[in-house]
Amino acid sequence: MNLAKLRNIGIAAHIDAGKTTTTERILYYAKKIHRMGEVDSGSATMDWMAQERERGITITSAATTVGWKDARINIIDTPGHVDFTIEVERALKVLDGAVVVFCAVGGVEPQSETVWHQADRYRIPRIAFVNKMDRLGADFERVVDMMSSRFLQFPVPVQIPWGAEQGFEGVIDLVGWRAVRWKDETLGAEFMEEEIPGELVDEAKRWRQHLVDKASEAEDTIIEDYMAGQKSESVTLRKALRKLTLENKIVPVLCGSALKNKGVQPLLDAVIDYLPSPLDVPLIEGHDPANVEKILLRETSPDAPFSALVFKLAYDPHMGPLAFTRVYSGRIERGQTVMGFPGGKRSRATKLLLPHSNRFEEVSKLEAGEIGLITGLRHVTTGSTLADQKNPIVYELMRFPEPVIHQSIEPHTKADEAKLGKSLAILELEDPTFKVRTDPETAQLLISGMGELHLEIIVDRLKREFRLPVRTGKPQVSYRETITKRVEHSAVFSRIIANKTYYAGVTLKLEPYESGKKVEIHLPVPLGREFLDAIRSSLTDSFFAGPMLGYPITKVRVTVTDVEFREEDASDIAFKAAASQAFSEAYQKASPALLEPIMDVEVITPEPYMGDVIADINTRRGKIEELTNIKEQKLIKGFMPLAASFGYATALRSLTQGRASFAMHFSHYAILPETERRKLFDYLV
Repeated sequence: MNLAKLRNIGIAAHIDAGKTTTTERILYYAKKIHRMGEVDSGSATMDWMAQERERGITITSAATTVGWKDARINIIDTPGHVDFTIEVERALKVLDGAVVVFCAVGGVEPQSETVWHQADRYRIPRIAFVNKMDRLGADFERVVDMMSSRFLQFPVPVQIPWGAEQGFEGVIDLVGWRAVRWKDETLGAEFMEEEIPGELVDEAKRWRQHLVDKASEAEDTIIEDYMAGQKSESVTLRKALRKLTLENKIVPVLCGSALKNKGVQPLLDAVIDYLPSPLDVPLIEGHDPANVEKILLRETSPDAPFSALVFKLAYDPHMGPLAFTRVYSGRIERGQTVMGFPGGKRSRATKLLLPHSNRFEEVSKLEAGEIGLITGLRHVTTGSTLADQKNPIVYELMRFPEPVIHQSIEPHTKADEAKLGKSLAILELEDPTFKVRTDPETAQLLISGMGELHLEIIVDRLKREFRLPVRTGKPQVSYRETITKRVEHSAVFSRIIANKTYYAGVTLKLEPYESGKKVEIHLPVPLGREFLDAIRSSLTDSFFAGPMLGYPITKVRVTVTDVEFREEDASDIAFKAAASQAFSEAYQKASPALLEPIMDVEVITPEPYMGDVIADINTRRGKIEELTNIKEQKLIKGFMPLAASFGYATALRSLTQGRASFAMHFSHYAILPETERRKLFDYLV
């Protein structure tokens, strides 16, 4: 396989921007499928889950491989709904490039920004596709302006639309200097190249000048051609734009209408022209499993030692766990034994598969740069590194957001308890943002997730896939506990147990700490390693459940400033107990408070309903931050407590006769007002 001709890309966007429809057209024009499915009719190839087809949304990322011209493209179609952001996060971790789809009417919407910043974190080059140019209110230039004002990378249109809304004809290719029109009778499979219409020449020249100015930063000959009055060759322009894209300085912008089969083939060409191959990615950095300080590098080559990253796990009833894997270096062959980290356990790859949505093609090997599935691996989780036994390496672990909502769950019959436990364990393995725990006080089984829809889908999967009828309680908010003032406190543990004296004293300082939670030990006297570890372990454990309502403690720093002990009576048990006692007593003196999750909310509504929408947000303890005009609609930005957001989708539909849309995602934790705290205590206690 020629790695220079391979592209590993993700397609990501805000919900309803049309990315699954775009992916469907890509599969059709690349001859991967012979009939186009539609999201609205529940027949889209990449939306294979029953819940996806019924709801018309993508829930789980799906992978496939297509050939385009002389290149091969591995594609991961990701969800747009914020409850499933983890699917985007773990896909971007292993991809080389991304296509971000924007709605020509909605522009840069909340989840678009989230996806963009995720891509920034992994330094992934990307191109933008402004979709739905045929929709009423479509405005290409406005979307480009929004990108310009919100993102670090400079948007450079390489196409402009030929018409808009009902008059959308095709695109003007600024690099090739041509107009492209698609044939409706061939479902867009064939297109014609024409001269640019006279009425669009001036506008096309303006945008091409914009493109040339930017491209000249990478290629001196472009400015020389311009000064000489010559038009730069399209090959030179593409080369310059590719260089700037790979450096993450610009984002080439294309446009079209996937639903009307216009603009998809040039998008595929742009993926080849501007996005990186595995050879364009810097050497992959990891560390020696025996020494975290020792940095190791791996070259993207089939001849290098094998290394790979498991970015997703799925469970198949016949094959067991399927590990979605990006091979970074070397190759893995069927039957090969590899090491998994963390842990350093050995596993044997029983099968190697290439995915196409929920179907698979078995292969004999996977090489550097490829994305595939491995069966038979044990002791691996999402984020595990796979490595050659003689040349081990560990890549950076993936980080996942903490769940913000939970609800109780129980089987209909006692006989189903064991089956429920196994089923939840499988779902927890697949989804790192889904957690299962037992409440120590009520003994209830609790499931936690990223939002109402997330938990709703989990429960639906239990009923359908696992044939397990369950009962659930109302969704509950996952609060946090914290302190509001700084205190110092000492505690002494002194007990005689089985004729042995246990004695230790600990002095510590508790203070608010915005960065999360931290344990520090600064002692005036030296203390044995086992005693220091005992103190640190005890204080770390104290953060798991606060004394108010048992929620995790956050935004607190604890510093141990002194200890008291007698050589003959000192023990790790005594220091653990003293540290725990000191923390508990200090915490009560530090004015503890509850923190509630606050959601970032954006609502797009027709202007006549704006007053009602704002009033409803205010009654939910929300706060309006910004009002913006979008054509005849209003964009309302603000914050709303998660506890007040339950049922918001239904309420908004009712207030606006179904004409408004909204997006909501977790923003931060804030102190729960005293009146709400009293209500919560009355409800729970």
